[in-house]
Amino acid sequence: MEKSNKKNKVAVITGASSGIGKAIAEKLAAENYRIVLASRSTDKLREIQKKLDTESLVVELDVSSTESVTKAFNKIEEKFNQIDILVNSAGVMPLTYLKNRHLDEWLSTIEVNVKGTLRCIYSALPMMKKQQDGHIVNIASVDGKEIFAGGAVYGASKAAIIELSQAMRMELSPEFNIRVTAIEPGTVETDLRNDITDEELLNDKNYDEDEPKLSAKNIADAVFYAISQPASVNVNELLVKPTGKS
Repeated sequence: MEKSNKKNKVAVITGASSGIGKAIAEKLAAENYRIVLASRSTDKLREIQKKLDTESLVVELDVSSTESVTKAFNKIEEKFNQIDILVNSAGVMPLTYLKNRHLDEWLSTIEVNVKGTLRCIYSALPMMKKQQDGHIVNIASVDGKEIFAGGAVYGASKAAIIELSQAMRMELSPEFNIRVTAIEPGTVETDLRNDITDEELLNDKNYDEDEPKLSAKNIADAVFYAISQPASVNVNELLVKPTGKS
C-alpha cells in the first residue's frame, strides 16, 4: 500500500455535502489526503470542513453546469495546482416507471449522472495529463448491471458510467498513467431515494424500502481500497452489496 506521500495528495470529491460523497471525504481526510469538498450546498460543505483534520478547500460546483464546473476546477488549480484523485460521486436517483412519463426527471438523471461526470473528467484531465499520474473513481451502481422495473433511466445512466470507465482505462492508463475505477454499490442508506416522485412506484409492494442496505462508510472504504493500491495495480471495478442480497 502507498502510505508515504498521501498527505501531499489532493482528492476532489463531488457530491460531498451528503451521503456517499460526504463519507468518502471524511474517510480520505482521516487518511491524510488533502480534500476538495465540491457540491452546490456550500453551507453544508463548510460544516463538514470544520470537522476535517487536514488541509481542505470548499468549492461550489453544480455538475449540471459547464460554467460552474469550470470555475470550480480553476479554483482547485489555483489552490493546489494538482489533482491526484477525482471521485465523481454527485448523482440523482428519481426512479420512475416509463409508462408514467416523468421526462424532466429522466433528462435530469442523464444531465447529472452522465453529463456531470463527463464535465468533471474534462476539467480534471489537463492537470492529471501534465502530472502523468492520477486516479479517477466513478461512483456507478449495481443498477448499471442488474436492471429492474422503475430503474430504466437510472440504470442506463449507471451502465453508461461503467462502460465509460472501461474505455477511460483503455485510453488514459497506458499514455498518462491515469488509473480508473468504477465503484458499483448496491442499495445504500442515503437520501437519494427522496428524489422519487412516482407515487405508483413508491406504493408498489415490490418496492421494498426495508431491504438490506449498506452504509455510506462501506462505499468510502471501497474507494480507499482502490486508490491505496500500489501504482502497478488498477482496481477496475468493485461491486459492493449488503449481506443477504444475491
